[in-house]
Amino acid sequence: MLTRRAEITPYRTLDGSEIHELMHPDHQPVRRQSLALAEVAAGTATRPHRHREAEEIYHILAGRGRMTLGAEQFPVREGDTVLIPAGTPHYIENVGADVLRFLCCCSPAYRHEDTELLEISGFGHYTNAAALL
Repeated sequence: MLTRRAEITPYRTLDGSEIHELMHPDHQPVRRQSLALAEVAAGTATRPHRHREAEEIYHILAGRGRMTLGAEQFPVREGDTVLIPAGTPHYIENVGADVLRFLCCCSPAYRHEDTELLEISGFGHYTNAAALL
């Protein structure tokens, strides 16, 4: 099975990143995971969120960012790979002048329904964004 990024229409995920879903069970014969190319524009960030079931791996292809993973923050750049365990609050900020581009692998496959948006309260604690509405 072959996919080509140029033939895939990008869309915006709940966290605000623009992705090309390179492999996903809804469109290809892959069953237990998904792979997407994600982009975050310069000076922006994804929304804080967590996935109840999906474990994620980000592999940075281009740009510079700052990853927030639970209470930890650290810089990321081309060639870095980050494991995001299921249930862990996270977001990524683009701190460079160019697009931050990374591969995002999810197992099980990405689903909007598995994404819980969060807000950051004082001292780095997270709250459920839906509960604030």
